[in-house]
Amino acid sequence: MRTTRSHGRALAGGPTVGILVLCAVLCGAPGQMTAKAGIDDLPAAKANATDWPWWRGPNKDGIAAAGQNPPLRWSATQNIVWRVELGGLGHGTPCIVGGRIFLATGETRKRAVSVLCLDRKSGKRLWQKTVYRGKLPKVHKNNSPASATIACDGERIFFPYQTADAIRMVAMDLEGEVLWKTKIGPYESVQGYSASPALHKSAVIVPLDIKGPSKLVALHRKTGQVIWEAKRPGNHETYASPLVARVAGREQVVLIGPDNTRSYDPDTGRLLWDCKGPAQFVAAVVAFDAERVYATGGWPERALLGIRANGTGEVTATHLAWSSDKKAGYVPSPLLAGGLLYAVRDESGLLRCYDPQTGKVIWSKDLDAPFYSSPVLVGERIYLFDRKGKGTVFKAGRKFELLAENTLPAGAFATPVFLDNRIYLRTLEDFYCIGQ
Repeated sequence: MRTTRSHGRALAGGPTVGILVLCAVLCGAPGQMTAKAGIDDLPAAKANATDWPWWRGPNKDGIAAAGQNPPLRWSATQNIVWRVELGGLGHGTPCIVGGRIFLATGETRKRAVSVLCLDRKSGKRLWQKTVYRGKLPKVHKNNSPASATIACDGERIFFPYQTADAIRMVAMDLEGEVLWKTKIGPYESVQGYSASPALHKSAVIVPLDIKGPSKLVALHRKTGQVIWEAKRPGNHETYASPLVARVAGREQVVLIGPDNTRSYDPDTGRLLWDCKGPAQFVAAVVAFDAERVYATGGWPERALLGIRANGTGEVTATHLAWSSDKKAGYVPSPLLAGGLLYAVRDESGLLRCYDPQTGKVIWSKDLDAPFYSSPVLVGERIYLFDRKGKGTVFKAGRKFELLAENTLPAGAFATPVFLDNRIYLRTLEDFYCIGQ
């Protein structure tokens, strides 16, 4: 096993990867960055339509592959293809590649964090490997020791996890062998870590946002060496995940919070633009279209923003297209589909459909339940699971049309995956494969 030291500056037993790029420090916090290793020496990770390899799915938008017809009806006994008990607790979305499902779990009694692999057809446990054993960090009662979604590049899986005093990243092969581990940095928070990694070219990108020295880090997927680090504000802890996408004609890595929404060059970590809002504390990933990103948060204030993503520098006065009222969600990520924007408020279950061009509310529906799971579009249907066990299915469109409500014995904090006309769902008790 190759192990990187803190920040990936030293690599024991591994070859030097690429040519180390000596780069001058770019001025201007929070976009100050340093570059250390190559970004282009591995093929970019690509998602197949038959896989769900990272947070928010193959196209990073919460939209399932076309042509599927998952069940409208299910219960603990109806339309259950298989069900398994995982043990422990984890809120990450399943990472599904080929015939395998990758999940992480934390077990308080055993004081351990593990990554496990299930067979996609049967749910059979193929392997489980402990990546950390020791004192588990204090987290919010609704968080878990394993809330990040695993990302897969087709050869390796990547999982950031919190130990008693730090955030670390592990890379494993598809058989569960550890390829490298590295310490991202010291970490202490009120709520606990939940950010999921993003992939770009040779890099796996992960944030560390605390009240103190904070950063966005790109690590080499093969070795764990640091490719670049971008300084972050460090005035509040936040829990949001980065998203890499082509918006406004350029590749951007966009990350909400703290206080502002920021975009970086994913090749170098250079700050591209910075827009005030939506909140100090955030947990969602942005939605995006060809020209804009849509950011939601948080606490103590709430807002949903539409931001034109072609700006440079501080863009609040010039590129903030609109800001919604104060009834936006905090944890669930928004869904943009068919020219409409959907978002749900975590405590009350207020579901809203917005016009993404203006921010105007088209319709509202009170689902009267708390939510952490994010909405997913499958064809013309949107599926949304609450923290009490109900799964709501409604038709996408300019008016709310309920299609079905179904209940399982335990609630879902994790967002489900839709593949093979099936629903792969982790609840607080079990993991389900729901299908005809």
